[in-house]
Amino acid sequence: MTIYMFKIICVTNRVLCETFLRQIEAVAGAHVDGIILREKDLSGVEYEALAAKVVKLCETYGVDCILHNFADAALSLKVKKIHMPLPLLRSMSSGQKEKFEEIGASCHSVEEAVEAQQLGCTYITAGHIFVTDCKKGILPRGTEFLRQVCHSTTLPVYAIGGIDETNVAAVRKAGAAGVCIMSGFMKCENVSEYVQKIKRAGDGYEISS
Repeated sequence: MTIYMFKIICVTNRVLCETFLRQIEAVAGAHVDGIILREKDLSGVEYEALAAKVVKLCETYGVDCILHNFADAALSLKVKKIHMPLPLLRSMSSGQKEKFEEIGASCHSVEEAVEAQQLGCTYITAGHIFVTDCKKGILPRGTEFLRQVCHSTTLPVYAIGGIDETNVAAVRKAGAAGVCIMSGFMKCENVSEYVQKIKRAGDGYEISS
């Protein structure tokens, strides 16, 4: 049995913020467990320039910064944590993977979760679990799906999609090692209060696999 400390991770989307870097500083200052810089629409050059600023903010507050999609930018900035879409992860060589301490992947089925572990991931995200504006018109997969994914792998699984204080306890009970939240973090005005609300709502369940 593996016991995981329940983690709260911010996933970015700068179009949801009025002032992106100010919001990121507020999130980092609230001491979340990590920030995944997910800005896939940017070019490699644009992403690396933005990532340099976000990495610096994360370092200031002692928060893990996980870069997304752009492995070359991560290596250039000496960031050892990367989150990759599964198709890109499949194309990475063993040598490329060895340069990272942590590798995550987004999974949408039990089969993908099993594959991600075989490809060398150290954690995965599973979703989307609940209804979310980010996936309008697409039915959520629900907590039973999450439970199946958690039982299919020995990796920590982070639930994503429509997570808030009303359902965080349910995903924790299903076996998730943590949650990834985008809109909540990008839009909230008092991030510290928001983090505490999520923590309180999720208390009371052990996470094991």
